[in-house]
Amino acid sequence: MELSVRKSDLLHELQLCQGIVERKNTIPILSNVLLKTDGDDGVELLATDLDVTLRTRCDASIGRAGSATVPAKKLFEIVRNLPETDILISEESKGTLTVKADSFRSKLQTLPREDFPTLPEAGDAAAVPVDRSALRGMVSKTSFAITGEDTRFYLNGALFVVKNEAMSLIATDGHRLALASVVRDGVGVGEDLSAILPKKTLSELSRLLADGEGEIQYSIGESHLFFQVDGRQLMSRNIDATFPTYERVIPTSNDKMVEIERDRLTNAIRRVALLSNERSHAMKFRITAKAPSDAGEGAPAGPSAEVSAESPEHGRANEVIPIDYAGPDLLICFNAQYVLDFLGVIETDAVTLALKDETSQAVMHPTGEESAYTYVIMPMRV
Repeated sequence: MELSVRKSDLLHELQLCQGIVERKNTIPILSNVLLKTDGDDGVELLATDLDVTLRTRCDASIGRAGSATVPAKKLFEIVRNLPETDILISEESKGTLTVKADSFRSKLQTLPREDFPTLPEAGDAAAVPVDRSALRGMVSKTSFAITGEDTRFYLNGALFVVKNEAMSLIATDGHRLALASVVRDGVGVGEDLSAILPKKTLSELSRLLADGEGEIQYSIGESHLFFQVDGRQLMSRNIDATFPTYERVIPTSNDKMVEIERDRLTNAIRRVALLSNERSHAMKFRITAKAPSDAGEGAPAGPSAEVSAESPEHGRANEVIPIDYAGPDLLICFNAQYVLDFLGVIETDAVTLALKDETSQAVMHPTGEESAYTYVIMPMRV
């Protein structure tokens, strides 16, 4: 194999491969990227950890056809540190790949091409168009709620549901649930498509969706999921499990509505949480529709929420912020980080907190976008 490729072109594709390859693995070949000539004008790159696979390519001038597997991290580091010029890559002897640029020359050890895993194929699976920017936003609004507990593997991903009229992405870790939905134009889907996307798949998909607009192609094979994005193909093993019936978790009788300015709430929580318990991150919300008689100087004159936290090791902190609220007084406790995760991905100026009582699930929405994004959070014991 011998090829010449522009540094910037190869670097971008190698960077996308870095999140796929396994650096600490009992199977050495999974730390390598497969380079394979793609006709006369390109080189194909493949990286896999057996669960998630990326197939991509970049333009190159091919001198001699062939293929080789090379350590992905080392090749990336070498290319990143080279000057912006053409790079010559060649396999001059079995087991060795040479990388040259200007006066630089290096040799990397390769592993047999035959050891690289056989990759899944989409086969006859019908692909449906999915709006790129919509999916990008859905991933950012839900992926943080996926659990990291291996014991509940069915929660180690997000449920992706595509219908003719809408598509939704749902994630939960048992303490909170994030549901993002967008309207579709009613084409491309015969029957509803439903699959659990692993957390790593969502992370790599987010990288591919980072730039650009338009549509991507999505299909479900026998045991794998396939995304076509800008000439790249992301393949993922489907989590073969039953996702919880999430509709039952979303309360429908929360009738106490609190509207709060997003930035003000975010800043207050960040300050107060500095003195919260480092394990529980517990934070109290004391909500009142009337200003207390002993309100200090600078306190809101009308409805307010006192955000407070304390820990035996550090002390106590509180901050009072104005709200829009007309119900009875309430005291409810949340995990501060869970609330900050929600506030960090929404774009509206205000958020709406829907409550029933101190012990029932609370619902948070970006104000004015209730149908697009729902965040359910379990309260903690006060």
